[in-house]
Amino acid sequence: MKETRYFYVPDAATGHELPEEEAQHALRVLRLQAGDEMMLMDGVGNFYRAEVTAASNHHCLYRVVETLPQPLQWQGRVHLAIAPTKMMERMEWLMEKATEVGIDEITFLDCQFSERRVVKVPRVEKIVVSAVKQSRKATMPVVNPLTPFRQFIASHTEGRRYIAHCYEEVPRVYLFDELRKPSSTADALVMIGPEGDFSIDEVRSAVAAGFVSVDLGQSRLRTETAGLAAVMMMQLSKT
Repeated sequence: MKETRYFYVPDAATGHELPEEEAQHALRVLRLQAGDEMMLMDGVGNFYRAEVTAASNHHCLYRVVETLPQPLQWQGRVHLAIAPTKMMERMEWLMEKATEVGIDEITFLDCQFSERRVVKVPRVEKIVVSAVKQSRKATMPVVNPLTPFRQFIASHTEGRRYIAHCYEEVPRVYLFDELRKPSSTADALVMIGPEGDFSIDEVRSAVAAGFVSVDLGQSRLRTETAGLAAVMMMQLSKT
């Protein structure tokens, strides 16, 4: 039995042709032809069973056979805000894995000790799209551009908010324990600092703004590992 192929088509319900990049994959790699079945995802909660109606060198046309609304896989929003590492490959790995685990929003932070000040969001979005298709997620995570730390904490005042860091002089609680406590909101946001951690002034500013000071356990983790651990804890706390 041929495996069902998934394609990301934001306007799947109203359109009739795969986007150029998806069409190239369908035609050149998968060799789809008229009459073949495929599954489309619009990134906002729906799958569509579709049939190829025409296939040429550059265009893949389709018709929707059935609309399949997907149930929510978790309650509330899962938001990771993280300072990108100097080696962007490590962030790209994180974006892929976090998407597979389940996340709603990703924000890159520009912090005092950040070693990377530029993030190419379109490249990250391509990795996220690939991970969404691979893991069969019905919703597409939002990828936000690099945002100054203080601007970020000033603009996020709702939901459960946490800042993970390694400073012993600032009291911390274990993130997972905090996430498991009853709350009036299911939304959760965790901030992870750069390879040199947040500055202590940044930590104190976040705490003053209402963020809870947390740790991720006894091990000292790399930035991308800490980010994935935070996403895992946010997801596990919802089970």
